[in-house]
Parts: sequence; C-alpha cells; structure tokens
Amino acid sequence: MTPVAAANDWRAKLKSEWLLLLFAALALALALLDPQPAASYRRWLQVPTLAGLLGLMVAIQGIRDSGAVQRTAGALVAHVHTLRGLGLLLVTSTALLAMVLTNDVSLFLIVPLTLAIGAISNLPVARMAVLEALAVNAGSTLSPIGNPQNLLLWQHAHLPFLRFVLAMLPAAAVMFALVAGLTLAWLPRGRVALQAAQVDGHAVAAPLAAGSVAALATMVLAMEYGHAVPGALFLVLAFALMARRSLARIDWMLLATFAAIFLGLGHFAELPQVAQGLDRLALGRPLTLYASGIVASQIISNVPATVLLLGRAHDATALAVAVNVGGFGLAIGSLANLIALRLARQPHGLRMFHRVSVPFLLVCAPLVYLVWRWLG
Repeated sequence: MTPVAAANDWRAKLKSEWLLLLFAALALALALLDPQPAASYRRWLQVPTLAGLLGLMVAIQGIRDSGAVQRTAGALVAHVHTLRGLGLLLVTSTALLAMVLTNDVSLFLIVPLTLAIGAISNLPVARMAVLEALAVNAGSTLSPIGNPQNLLLWQHAHLPFLRFVLAMLPAAAVMFALVAGLTLAWLPRGRVALQAAQVDGHAVAAPLAAGSVAALATMVLAMEYGHAVPGALFLVLAFALMARRSLARIDWMLLATFAAIFLGLGHFAELPQVAQGLDRLALGRPLTLYASGIVASQIISNVPATVLLLGRAHDATALAVAVNVGGFGLAIGSLANLIALRLARQPHGLRMFHRVSVPFLLVCAPLVYLVWRWLG
C-alpha cells in the first residue's frame, strides 16, 4: 500500500470512529480545564467494566469464528417461517437473556446470530439491530443483575431480589409490550426467504466452539464475583496461545470508545457546576426524579446518571425506573445501544436508531410513569 493510500485508509477509519474522537476530545478538554488526581481517572475509567467487555468480546469472537453461530442461524430459520415471527423470537430471546446474563452479554450473543440469519435470508438486519437494542433495555430493566445501574441500585437499597423484580415489573412489562408491538408493526409481512446455497455447508470447529462457550461462561462468572480483570487476562492469554486469529479480529476500537466515554462522562458528571445544578432540583418529588433520571441519561448515559443522582434520590426503585426508561431515546442513553449498533455495523444504523428510539421514548416515558404510579 502506498503512503497516500495508507493515509486515506487511516482517514476513513478515523472518520468512522467519530464517537471515539468526540469523547476522547471531551476527556482531554476536561483534563486540561479541571485537572484531577490520578485516582479519579482510574475510578472513572471503570477498569473492571472494560475488562469484562474485553473478555466477552474474546469469547463471542471465538464462537463466531467456530461456525456455531452460522449453524444455529440455519437451524433457526428452517423452523420459523415468517419474518415477524422470527423477529419476535429474536426480540423475546434478547430480552430474556438480558434478565439472566446482563444486557451486554445478551447483545453479544443475539446480534451476531441476527447477522448470520440476515446473510442467509431476507431478514432486515438493520431494523432487527434497533429492535434488539430496545429489547435488551426492556428485558434488563426487570432484573437486579440485568444491567449495571440496576445492580448498583439493588445493592444500595438492600432490597430482596424478588421485591426488586416486583417493583420493576410494571415498567418492564410496558417497555416489552411496546417493543413487541413495534416489532410486529415495523417488520414486513411475508415469509422468510432462504438463500439455500448459503444455508448448508457451514462446518463447525467443535474444539473452538466448546472452548469459546466455556470461555463465555467463565467470563460471566468472573464478572459476577468481581474478578473481571484476571478473567479477561486469562482469556486473552488462552486465545493468544490457541486461537490467535480470533484474537486478531477483536474490535479494539470499540473498547477504546468505551474507555473514552467512561473518562469523559465520568469527569463531566462530577463537575462542581453539575453538582450545584442538581442541588436545586426537588428530587423528593416522584415526577421530578423521574424526569431528571431520563434527561440525565440522555446527556451522560444511564449508568453515570445513576451515580450522579443516587446520593440525592430518596427512592432507589423510582430512580431505577427512571434511568432504565432513559436508556431509550438517544444512543448515548444506554451503552447497550452503542454495543448493538457497533456489532451490527449497518449503513446509517445510528440515524435509523434515532428515528425509532426517540419517538419510542416519547411514547414509553409517560406510559411507564402512569402505570408505575398507578400500580405502585
């Protein structure tokens, strides 16, 4: 490759990584304007979360490279014959997995499967990626371990597991009903059209598939028990020795993007001006807390919004409802949205997401509030 071609290639890559550049610029600007001790940057970087993300990426890449995803996709489309039925199955699976395995694990499993199905059928992959991002937010809302903000609020409130689930059930039910309705309305009518030539012949590398599934289970357990960093290091070392090609295909830019987001938004959330503005809000009022959680999530994402409001909120479950609803709307509202769009890599995916997710938030937010207040 000539120097000019190489420069053009790097320019194109940087242009596609605008989110990384934006938040890296924010983190750098805040570091210059408001210098902080090194300990603060380490805390904002959320190394265990980044390590967990890396471990999941390694395991899922191994599963994809083994051919198991393609084989599963072929088996699935052979038994579900309508596009809407297939879409509803994928959306429901996404939501259910998010309740048990967390929202990011659910996406790392379902989005590659969706891409594989799209490669052998007429399933509209871009629409499905948007629907799965919405579904993972709805499904993870119900469970204390479904997403980071729920885990934080559950531990903070010291609620029994079942009591937390029952408190979140009205909100989660409204969210999923809306996602299911949107799935049936937005996906085209008609049957699944298979490209038969691409369905057959997908050999599965059984050792890589089995090892990658074991790696995924190991990483989930490591994250659950607070050992994400050693778990990720172990998987990287194991794949470097036994599956180096899979390791080379990891999306390292995605990891860098999340690091920049954590640094930039973490610093922003702790600016004195932001804290002073929050002190003026009457967060003891349910509607004010609800609106504040949603708006804050649209600006700094729902996990930092939870940290920001936690010390001022008198009702942890009310805040949980707010920040989970705040995962809809802008893509930055939930990091799960960014993961889904990044994994799908569809042309104009971000634009399509906002065309659907912003109106979805405008419909979902008042409905959830009314049902939650009525049943609560």
